Amino acid sequence: MVRLAVVGLGKMGLSHQAMINAHPDVKVEAVCDSVGYVLDVLNKYTGVRTYTDYETMLREVELDAVLIVTPSNFHAKMVTAALDRGLHVFCEKPFCLDTAEGEAATRLAREKGVVNQVGYHYRFVGAFQEVKRLIDAGAIGEVTHVLAEAYGPVVLQPKGSTWRTQRTAGGGCLYDYAAHPINLVNWYFGEPTGVGGTVLNSIFSGETDDEVYSTLYFADGKSAQISVNWCDESYRKMSTKITIMGKSGRIYADRQECQVYLRDTAKLPAGYQQGWNTRYTTDLTAPVWFYVRGEEYSAQLDYFVECIKTKRAENVNSFADALATDKVMSMMIADAEKGASVRSEDALAPVKKRKKRLFFN
Repeated sequence: MVRLAVVGLGKMGLSHQAMINAHPDVKVEAVCDSVGYVLDVLNKYTGVRTYTDYETMLREVELDAVLIVTPSNFHAKMVTAALDRGLHVFCEKPFCLDTAEGEAATRLAREKGVVNQVGYHYRFVGAFQEVKRLIDAGAIGEVTHVLAEAYGPVVLQPKGSTWRTQRTAGGGCLYDYAAHPINLVNWYFGEPTGVGGTVLNSIFSGETDDEVYSTLYFADGKSAQISVNWCDESYRKMSTKITIMGKSGRIYADRQECQVYLRDTAKLPAGYQQGWNTRYTTDLTAPVWFYVRGEEYSAQLDYFVECIKTKRAENVNSFADALATDKVMSMMIADAEKGASVRSEDALAPVKKRKKRLFFN
């Protein structure tokens, strides 16, 4: 039985607490949060030990693992404190707002040999897993370009600040929303070598970005465009989707389905045919022991528990993988701060010279 504590009891934390508390191989020994009312309710109806101080909980409770579901700016310190005690750690995304802190935590987790995982739950969605399988199988041939998108109705008017909309606390749209499609692109193709044309634009928020656009460049010549906006009320809830173009076909996927077009030059995977193919998440998803919001949330926690049981420290959603995503976002911030790389007045003369060569040589 894995002895575990949940730290942070906001919307996501309560969801995680409900799921992990029902896991047959886990015993939730304690919960920690700054809101006394939530702790009182949980203690009254579940009997779980409650704490408002994280360090005190770590000292007083015998634990094997912690789930850290706090605002992003607390992640690095809390992760490190748990690792120092040799605990397995599941941390919600994004991993760390400071890549130097993320690198230090990643090294420490490796030194301790503990299971470390970050909550990029889209890697547990059946349709996105099918994309990974198809890419690894070379189904659409050489990939040339990717479009990764996320839209949703989070910030729809100017309003008071929350931790999510503060750059120093939550990281804004970039770290809260864009992190998901960036993480998927990294999962499929590895880390990009550079970024360009990044726009981090505020629509309603006063302290951070509400929309994110950028191009990622890879060593083999492929590119990936990121398009994210959390001020889009045309979507009822967050919608993440990815389109991948290859020389032998294309793949489109969102949470509901994976659509694949295969040309006559494609290497046909088992169960696929030339032309259009559709695979639905409902058919690609295994049942879970407890359902809250989506099977992928339960699946990622079960994966964490299984890694602890089998002593597998490195996994599909390790700190190292999440750190790679953090580094891409750090590059995007640096790129956006530089502004336009080529301006109209700089490009005018070379264009004239090129035309002269093309038409008069």
